[in-house]
Amino acid sequence: MGLSSTSANNVKVYTVSGSSLSRKLPDWLARRKRRELQKDIEWTSRVELLQDFEFPEASLKIKTTADGNFCMATGVYKPQIRVFEFSDLSMKFDRHTDSENVDFQILSDDWTKSVHLQTNRAVEFHNEGQMHYRVRIPRFGRSLAYHSPSCDVLVGGAGNEVFRVNIDQGRFMTPMATQGRGVNVVRINPAHQLFGFGMEDGGVEFWDPRVRTCIGSLAPHADDGAETSALAFRQDGLGAAVGTSAGHVLLYDLRQARPWQIKDQRFGLPVRVLDWLEPTSGGAHIEAPEARVLSADARSIKLWGATSGKPFTAIEPAAAVNDVCVVPGSGLLLVAGEAAEMQSYFVPQLGPAPRWASFLENLTEEMESSAQQHSVYDDYKFVTRRELEALGLAHLVGSNVLKPYMHGFFVDLRLYERAKAIANPFAYEEYRLRRVQEKLAEARESRIRATTKLPKVNRALAQRLLKLQKGSESAGATADDEKRLGGRQRKKAKAAADTATAVLGDDRFKA
Repeated sequence: MGLSSTSANNVKVYTVSGSSLSRKLPDWLARRKRRELQKDIEWTSRVELLQDFEFPEASLKIKTTADGNFCMATGVYKPQIRVFEFSDLSMKFDRHTDSENVDFQILSDDWTKSVHLQTNRAVEFHNEGQMHYRVRIPRFGRSLAYHSPSCDVLVGGAGNEVFRVNIDQGRFMTPMATQGRGVNVVRINPAHQLFGFGMEDGGVEFWDPRVRTCIGSLAPHADDGAETSALAFRQDGLGAAVGTSAGHVLLYDLRQARPWQIKDQRFGLPVRVLDWLEPTSGGAHIEAPEARVLSADARSIKLWGATSGKPFTAIEPAAAVNDVCVVPGSGLLLVAGEAAEMQSYFVPQLGPAPRWASFLENLTEEMESSAQQHSVYDDYKFVTRRELEALGLAHLVGSNVLKPYMHGFFVDLRLYERAKAIANPFAYEEYRLRRVQEKLAEARESRIRATTKLPKVNRALAQRLLKLQKGSESAGATADDEKRLGGRQRKKAKAAADTATAVLGDDRFKA
């Protein structure tokens, strides 16, 4: 039993829910693995933070309720809404819809009232029992926000108008006409209710809800042709984070027109999620010297300092990221993406575990597992049709032994090894001879060789002196040699060797 973990910038990130697979397993493999895993003690004792925390194909959006007791998510396929209750650590219910979800907002403190923007230009209002009412907007929507003081639902999308649906009066109000071609993001400042519209041309417009007119704007950023893809206001009402389709994040003070911080996600993908993580928000970031910014694109989730810009940590899920939700007052991140299972990550240095999952504090220390993760495809071998013919298994096409996949087939690894041995019976002998030759080559390379470094100048003279020196060492090596050589010859060789040694030992003659 263990938790998989990663470490970026010396910050531990624990995966407490969701697997490393970027897509759903084939049905035939899932059924077989499920039967085998019933006998696996490690699998049966695994950690699953929220039961059924998944969708059939992929998840689109995820948010927590204001009371902190529930989580709502949307996904496909078929398009549906799922609500999870934290106190029971399981799914409360699921509800199917007619089309896929683009964005949604929770209107009440719990999950009982919500509004959903769908891909078929419909805005649906849901209560605790059913879909209560549906209204269609003139253009396809891209973002949704709810202004509680006026009970207006703001919908931005294709075209320059932001539509207003008043749920108190039950009718459309006069739309707000912007200066751009389209509105990608709609956000409301939590401090003074200022409207922020991220435009298709790259700019940002700010509207006063009291007079419903534009009171300021930010010019398009330096990226040529980049759109505003994400927008987030800080809790103090003065900070704003703007994400672009080129993968850049710009931090603004609303009192200035120039950003004080620019961050690059390094992947060149549109920024999908932005969030401000304050040091004193419910106990999170207890020792943080500054506020942090969470920015996410399809490839990665990054946390970094708002003032210094220094990276805090980074997470790269196996599947593309669609949405990220930070459980308020904790270090738990809920991630919706292009995978059947939704991911949950716990970062102890970011904040404590939520109250309903306090057991994570102890589990992260006791159950951390650094063992290598094995793929569920380890028992199978992928082969093409040409390889099947070479192995003599082409007659098995169409049977249950071969599982068709993409441009080939999955075959049991044991059958593949047996067929390979029959098709080439001398493969082992060839492998053994090749390994012997490799071992002999390694042994030759490991031998110690005496190397003499010659100087850069007078190399020929140095070689002669070395030869004289070696000749003196070999001369008179035994008693028979001393008898055979005369005394005069020995003296002459010794004098030449002494001269060579003296010359070679001179500092001026060194290399």
